[in-house]
Amino acid sequence: MSRRDMSYTAALAVVTIIFFTWGGLTSLNDVLIPHLKAVFNMNYAQSMLIQSTFFGAYFLMSLPASKVVAKFGYKNSIVIGLIVAAIGAAMFFPAARIPSYPLFLGALFVLASGITLLQVSANPYISLLGDPAGAPSRLNLAQALNSLGTTVFPYVIGPLILSGAVLSAADLAAKSVAEQAAYRAHEAAAVQMPYMIIAGGLLLLAVFVYAMRIPSLKEATESADPVHHSFGEVLSQKHLLFGVIAIFVYVGAEVSIGSFLINYISAPEIGNISHAVAAEHLAYYWGGAMVGRFIGAALLQRFDARRLLALAAIVVIVLLALTMGTKGTIAMWTVLAIGLFNSIMFPTIFTIAIEGLGPMTSKASSLLIMGIVGGAVVPLLQGALSDRIGIQHSFVIPLICYAFIVWYGLSGARIRAGQGQHSSAQASGVMH
Repeated sequence: MSRRDMSYTAALAVVTIIFFTWGGLTSLNDVLIPHLKAVFNMNYAQSMLIQSTFFGAYFLMSLPASKVVAKFGYKNSIVIGLIVAAIGAAMFFPAARIPSYPLFLGALFVLASGITLLQVSANPYISLLGDPAGAPSRLNLAQALNSLGTTVFPYVIGPLILSGAVLSAADLAAKSVAEQAAYRAHEAAAVQMPYMIIAGGLLLLAVFVYAMRIPSLKEATESADPVHHSFGEVLSQKHLLFGVIAIFVYVGAEVSIGSFLINYISAPEIGNISHAVAAEHLAYYWGGAMVGRFIGAALLQRFDARRLLALAAIVVIVLLALTMGTKGTIAMWTVLAIGLFNSIMFPTIFTIAIEGLGPMTSKASSLLIMGIVGGAVVPLLQGALSDRIGIQHSFVIPLICYAFIVWYGLSGARIRAGQGQHSSAQASGVMH
């Protein structure tokens, strides 16, 4: 580390700001879905293209992102990711001005491409900043700030986007073609100012991170790997392979639940509240994840990460069964409570999946971030099922996802004999 570089503790504090920001941006999709569904008069499957486009970028851009990290190091990759995300946010202005659903999806893809680079660089960066044994706790702490963003953004920005009166399909059809166009233009314009402010904030954050002397840790990227392991060799580490699947199903389930929350809890038989009030209730779902990650950061210093992961997934399965089998207040609050137990899952899966991989870490990280494409696939599956049997019973899709996570925590995450051999000698050069 250069003498002019920040301490690892100070660098950790700087990078957690990034986690806060991308958490907030991701959770705003839960607000965009009901808003654009109403604006463009779409069904649930069509509106879930928002999540499919956003999280599809993770799959398509993760491998290019790993090359960026190898070439420029973790710090510069974070800066580049912020700039790309800012461009995507700015694209919301012309998308709303037209308005055009395909252009909205294009803006989301660019925004998500920037966040993909942030994920590929910042998640392993946090894990490498210190003692390997403390990596799950550190990443849970950083993800707690991520959850603070997911809590604050929908609560503050959500009502601005959803402030207009939502017309039913019948009411909209009763209007003239000109009136329908005017309604769509007015409602679409609600996203312009929030996302332009976001674009400006991302650019300022990029300048701030660039000016800070945080360690680059380029020696921990694949460019420092003398063997130049292939992705196939990296995936031969079974705890990583199963970890990629666990990330896929976890992110898919978490995003899918969040995507349906506003429509689900606003239903007369569940919460019987308006979309705007339901958007504020998202704070309980994402806020629970924030609180749980602070608690998890402490618990993971004392208890086995794999067992805690399995226990949390078991509790979520119980909560999903309750929300599927009840109505009213119980159904609403059991689904919102899932956020609390989701809390430790992503950071815990991520850190135990890259455990012991040394210079293979950046390639492993890009594969894990590719797994986030679950956020594109699972909501689409639940959306299609919801159109057939209703939202409430469609929660069986995420329930199956959490069942796999239980298995991963109890069995799949164990490091097999002959694997995880890269942690000591190779990783010691970057873990001070």
